[in-house]
Amino acid sequence: MPNSYRVAILGATGAVGTELLTLLAERQFPLAELKLLASSRSAGKTLTFQGETLTIEAVSDRSFDNIDIVLASAGGSTSKQWAPQAVAAGAVVIDNSSAFRMDPTVPLVVPEVNPQAAIGHRGIIANPNCSTILMVVALYPLHQVKPIQRVVVSTYQAASGAGARAIEEVKAQAIAILNNQTPPTDIFPYPLAFNLFPHNTPIDDQGYCQEEMKMVNETRKIFGDAKIRITATCVRVPVLRAHSEAVNLEFETPFDVEQARQILSQSPGVKLVEDWQANYFPMPVEATGQDDVLVGRIRQDISHPCGLELWLSGDQIRKGAALNAVQIAELLIAQNLLRSSGKIEIGARV
Repeated sequence: MPNSYRVAILGATGAVGTELLTLLAERQFPLAELKLLASSRSAGKTLTFQGETLTIEAVSDRSFDNIDIVLASAGGSTSKQWAPQAVAAGAVVIDNSSAFRMDPTVPLVVPEVNPQAAIGHRGIIANPNCSTILMVVALYPLHQVKPIQRVVVSTYQAASGAGARAIEEVKAQAIAILNNQTPPTDIFPYPLAFNLFPHNTPIDDQGYCQEEMKMVNETRKIFGDAKIRITATCVRVPVLRAHSEAVNLEFETPFDVEQARQILSQSPGVKLVEDWQANYFPMPVEATGQDDVLVGRIRQDISHPCGLELWLSGDQIRKGAALNAVQIAELLIAQNLLRSSGKIEIGARV
């Protein structure tokens, strides 16, 4: 394999796309070429990368010629259209959308949890949902010691999960409300500033929204355990960036709190943040811009002898999206897995 790689970012102008640029520079990713792709609306715009001005190109049938890796963050419909073409051109696609996550032929990878899943990929590797990534990074080290029987999670999801425009809308809402004006609601269905509401994805017949079921189904796939019981309640909160989660875990036998704390303090991708006297635990304002998932307030569930409670905050644009994608690319390079093991087959989705 070469020592440097030709990379394309599909969806380069979005919040995750620009974060990918930052991370490729910070992590000194071995680049031979970097191509920025987006819709025709963004074609001709420029972004700066390591002091160089790069012009955004409109994605086309020839965009992926001679490209090794595509970091895709442009939405499910765009990924469905262009990912197979990129694979046919010889690239490996690391896709941040939900388009392929539950396709049984497509690995769903969090490098700290299931790097082995990348072996045997057929050209596409899926990046999990942001809330799922943050949770499984914190839970898997405990799951390895004692298998988790049940997860009850409530999320506190920042505006940034809906993109850069959502952040600006919340800022505009706050200004409008403070000036006794009607807040704009172009991105969100309701004002998020000084407010909160259940996650605004479609609700199924069971009463669960798409975001909640993503956490259920994706965690099972990543852990390789279809039987683990998971329930989620996902909530949008008036935070600009970085999600938080309250997680209740049930094990078959009691899990010593100090042992859990020691395990998490040594786990990759996790930073233990606890000061019980100061009542100081993970906060989104401190998780923002950080690679690690901040975990703390680990305690015995007083309602169940085999239960643990924990609280986490993580930057869902970084580890929940862009960083995880770059880490997958680094994994593929380190393990010599950039070549597809078989013909891509799209359509066998759950």
